[in-house]
Amino acid sequence: NVTANHRVNDAVFTEDGAQTVTGRFMYGPLDMVTLTGEKIDIHIMTQPPSGEWVYFDTELTNNSGRISYVIPESRRLGIGVYPVKMVVRGDHTFADSYLTIIPRGTEFVVFSIDGSFAASVSIMGSDPKVRAGAVDVVRYWQDLGYLIVYVTGRPDMQKQRVVAWLSQHNFPHGIVSFCDGLVHDPLRHKANFLKSLISEAHTRIFAAYGSTKDISVYTSIGLPPSHIYIVGRSTKKMQHQCQFIPDGYASHLSQLEYNQRSRPAKSASTRMVLRKGSFGLGAAGGDFLRKRNHIFRTISASQQPGGSGSGSPNLPGRTERTLSQCEMERERGIAAATQRSMSIAAGCWGRSGSTKEGSGGLLGPK
Repeated sequence: NVTANHRVNDAVFTEDGAQTVTGRFMYGPLDMVTLTGEKIDIHIMTQPPSGEWVYFDTELTNNSGRISYVIPESRRLGIGVYPVKMVVRGDHTFADSYLTIIPRGTEFVVFSIDGSFAASVSIMGSDPKVRAGAVDVVRYWQDLGYLIVYVTGRPDMQKQRVVAWLSQHNFPHGIVSFCDGLVHDPLRHKANFLKSLISEAHTRIFAAYGSTKDISVYTSIGLPPSHIYIVGRSTKKMQHQCQFIPDGYASHLSQLEYNQRSRPAKSASTRMVLRKGSFGLGAAGGDFLRKRNHIFRTISASQQPGGSGSGSPNLPGRTERTLSQCEMERERGIAAATQRSMSIAAGCWGRSGSTKEGSGGLLGPK
């Protein structure tokens, strides 16, 4: 199994600072093959959520399959959330991520994926159960205008699976941080990532969720115990170090709403630019994008021998849509250029980064 397992790190920067995107290009679920010395085309959607992909540059991967690209000062992006797509010119496999540009002083809420959301353990990143009410709590903070940050001690080789899991369960969109490969101390990696987010992106942490293991991480970055929320029953040893959530997220959400423990994010400009959709869904027209993505998969499946569809693992099952419905949509006056742009955007938001581009299109060699 040497399918593409490329990944590009989600990144957060301020408008007036350096803006960099980094990626790693590997094949196989355990990074068995490294892509070295190959051309990678870098594209950024500069007018999201449904604009054209803009070609920025081409970089060569180094001996470890990595590239790092600094956006030129003349082409730096303004405040917003921008989809990034890096395409391997040789085989048209690609990796997706988001570049988030925020004003100084942006406040964020952090969630440890395994500690906060997963109700069952999954070593290989398959589909663990979600704690009841977890999605509603994240959406509550998103609606208040906070930047959502997800951290995990898992290696970045599991990024596609984990992001697909977040998408499948409709978690609100946010920054996702993984460890750089297998590390001996994932808690230190979490702490270092949050410290860099605070110091380099000039952000402020407001609240944090996780397990008892994460208390030391959140304490090390100066978060008071009243804003550290831990899922589980209270213990005497830790009752003064955090706020426990013993009765589940539903009761916790009602306490947040009625006890006025939370407040809207201070920066109004931040609330205007942050994505309000879920993973795999655009803030506007996301349902349309997912439907169109499903149409294209249905058509391509019908052209294969046997006609059996191989649904994307990133998306929950949906009722089949026929080719005639697709033709009806086209007759409603959708411009051809918009269709092409939308279909490629659907590939970024609703499908895993290992998908192979069927044709060059906008992402062909320059």
